[in-house]
Amino acid sequence: MVKQERAARTRETLVRAAAEVFAEQGFVTASIAMISRRAGVSAGGLHFHFGSKTVLAQAVEDRAAQELRGITAAAARSAGAGAVGAGAGGNALQALVDATHALMALLAQDVVVRAGFGLCSDASWSGAVDLRRQWRLWVEETVAAAAREGSLAEGLSPQDAARGVVAATVGLEVLGAYEREWVAPHTLTRYWTLMLPRLAAGGALEGLRPEGSTGL
Repeated sequence: MVKQERAARTRETLVRAAAEVFAEQGFVTASIAMISRRAGVSAGGLHFHFGSKTVLAQAVEDRAAQELRGITAAAARSAGAGAVGAGAGGNALQALVDATHALMALLAQDVVVRAGFGLCSDASWSGAVDLRRQWRLWVEETVAAAAREGSLAEGLSPQDAARGVVAATVGLEVLGAYEREWVAPHTLTRYWTLMLPRLAAGGALEGLRPEGSTGL
């Protein structure tokens, strides 16, 4: 058990060190030597846990994808939307707001998530996980749920609304990699203060919180 716990801690250290190096250097420039030094683990120890730099990058992406799934599910539960897509008695627009706040917080605080998204736009990397596509699909499902709930503004195309949200949030994610202010809570709150009156039906707007739900 002690050996297993030590191995798990070493793997976590290596994944985080790899994420830091990928975020700073990009996939092609990052080296096993850089990652092992950052982690304080020998190159042999790194290869024992991860066979190559590619396997490490896959681990970073997988961990980031898991975190992304977690925040979207938590946002849906917090906003009372339940399973996004059901549309019955939920509040899909608030789930959308909450998930974007949680995503930006993770991008600011968690280098693994930040590196996972960064790998999506790295021309030297072609992983199996596309975090931006995962995010886009969830936004599309959530906006469609809002339309079924009747909380989307009359005459507004769900497809157009989803594209607008995805374009803005991915833009903030990209800019936030260089200047943390772009993923700060007040930046996103101002965005939603501007956008919610355009997205929400009149009756739904009053209960929406651009700063996110309490306790998320």
